[in-house]
This record gives sequence, C-alpha cells and structure tokens, in this order.
Amino acid sequence: MQSLTKIEVRYAETDQMGVVHHSVYPIWFEVARTQFSQEMGFPYKKMEKMGLFLPVRELSIKYLEPVKYGDTVIIETKAVRLTPARIVFSYRVLLENHLMTIGETLHAWTNRELRPVNLKKVFPQVYEAALKSLET
Repeated sequence: MQSLTKIEVRYAETDQMGVVHHSVYPIWFEVARTQFSQEMGFPYKKMEKMGLFLPVRELSIKYLEPVKYGDTVIIETKAVRLTPARIVFSYRVLLENHLMTIGETLHAWTNRELRPVNLKKVFPQVYEAALKSLET
C-alpha cells in the first residue's frame, strides 16, 4: 500500500532563502504517516485508545533538491518492513514528479508505558492490517 499526502509549503516552514527548513520534514513525515495509518484502517487515535503506541526510534533524511515557499509537494509513504516489535516507513517527497527528498523512520510497537509489545500476539488485528499494507 502506498499513501499520498499533499503538502502546500507555508511561509513559516521556510528559512530566509525561502527554502523549506530541514526541521520541517519530520513533521511532514508524521502527517503522511498519520494518513497512512488511517488508510490502513487503524488511525493513530484508534490505536492509542487500544493502548498501542508507535514512538519513533530512528529517523533518516536525505535532501536531494530544495523545496521552496509556494511549492506543493506529494509525500509517498509506504511501510517497508514489519516485525512483531517494529515497523519501518519510507517517504519520498515529490514536486511535480521530481524526487526532492527521501526519508525513513523506524518505530517500536509499545504499550502506554512505552514498553515494547509483540504486536502479533497483543494486537493481531493491527498486525494483520500492517502486514497487508506491505503486500499491496
């Protein structure tokens, strides 16, 4: 499964040169990941009500081309690896089908106390939905 999220660059997201500041991309990734989880059938809010959390463990970003104020980008989001303890998402930021930025986040499946859980055992319905998202 691939989720597409449209982002219009706001002035507040740019630096003095009109270029999107590097600190904005993790926020965009979170917006895109939130949409992905909704499309997967388990919005963050629903998972959190169930007692399931998804904190970021690792983040990597490679800036290929600058995105500027006034641009509208599309963020392609995919789940690329899944275990009962972790999930990895990849992101591609596109401007008119031109690749601008790539990134990846690694998340742990945890309970309310942020202790790791075995998703497959504790929340099998979420595990199955996440597994299905890898296949489509």
